[in-house]
Amino acid sequence: MAPLSLLSFSFSFLFFFSPSLCTNSEGNALHALRSRFSDPTNVLQSWDPTLVNPCTWFHVTCDSNNHVVRLDLGNSNISGSLGPELAQLKHLQYLELYRNNIGGKIPKELGKLKNLVSMDLYDNKFEGEIPKSLAKLKSLRFLRLNNNKLTGSIPRELAKLKDLKVFDVSNNDLCGTIPVDGPFATFPMESFEHNRLNGPELKGLVPYDFGC
Repeated sequence: MAPLSLLSFSFSFLFFFSPSLCTNSEGNALHALRSRFSDPTNVLQSWDPTLVNPCTWFHVTCDSNNHVVRLDLGNSNISGSLGPELAQLKHLQYLELYRNNIGGKIPKELGKLKNLVSMDLYDNKFEGEIPKSLAKLKSLRFLRLNNNKLTGSIPRELAKLKDLKVFDVSNNDLCGTIPVDGPFATFPMESFEHNRLNGPELKGLVPYDFGC
């Protein structure tokens, strides 16, 4: 019986530690996201939760270890909302959801995606405030939230994102002042137009969000 027990253990070890099977949590997260979406043109038809991992799904890109690193659903005619399960995509680098009809709030859990380089949520119907948790995304280089229905002020914490190269929140309903520290010193004013913002904050003064 000993050899049989050893064989069973070997299969169990392979099952639990195979890189492809470790991505089941990512597949579950994406399937949960799909359940939140209305998809009239069947863009997500290939998202089959019975597969070992989501790496064969359309609009999903994985690395050599079968971890999801890109989600490309821009201009896909989908609507619905985002949920906290996206935080399970721990290796995600690109979140491309632009030009859809996605609404609701931007989940604060997106701040857990520490490998994220680009977040493109522009041209949707997102509302509520920009989560301060996005300041935890130290690898973020592109953050485009323009053409939504976002309110509140621009979180000053975002000025700590040293690698941020592109930031656009134009055409929302934001108020208060515009940060001037860190990367904000280089962003053009066009990135902030068509809001209720009061212009750049004055250096040396504690920022006060007039009208927020």
